Amino acid sequence: MSDATPLGAGAGTGPRRPLQILAGWLRDLLLSLLIAAIVILFIYQPVQVEGTSMMPTLVDRERIFINKFTYRLGLEEIERGDMVVFWAPEDPNKSYIKRVIGLPGDVVWIDRGVVYVNGTALKEDYVPEAYRDRQSYAPVRVKPGHYFVLGDHRSSSNDSRVWGPVPRENIYGKAVFVYWPPEKIGPVR
Repeated sequence: MSDATPLGAGAGTGPRRPLQILAGWLRDLLLSLLIAAIVILFIYQPVQVEGTSMMPTLVDRERIFINKFTYRLGLEEIERGDMVVFWAPEDPNKSYIKRVIGLPGDVVWIDRGVVYVNGTALKEDYVPEAYRDRQSYAPVRVKPGHYFVLGDHRSSSNDSRVWGPVPRENIYGKAVFVYWPPEKIGPVR
């Protein structure tokens, strides 16, 4: 007959000293902090939405995670409809979040609030009628390496209608997940 020692009860090495236990906790804490820093610096970054330009999809003071990894490593291409975060063309100290409307090579124009891409009107379920503006904008051919972006709240958005298409190098993330307030938790649509 053999004896069994429960796991964690010393397993034949005697009781653990408080200093060993503390060292184990500190090691685990430092490893957790290192992993969290890597995730936040290179993959997901929490940001706070400021302003109303993306209403109703995203509202002022909402908190979201952006994925900084997917575009940087080319794991995913920027697509029409993506909500991207980028350094503002007119002020590189500011960042904006907007929806991609035009891809490189597209011709985008707006006729009394209706957006056309390559001659086809976009179906924009995410823009409520009350948030549309009725302005018209001349056609713009999106240059290679640039993206035409608009806010969902068209009458309250500073976007490509003002400063033109955004250079690819200014785009540093994709909005992926709302984490605050609790009633809005879920993927960004």
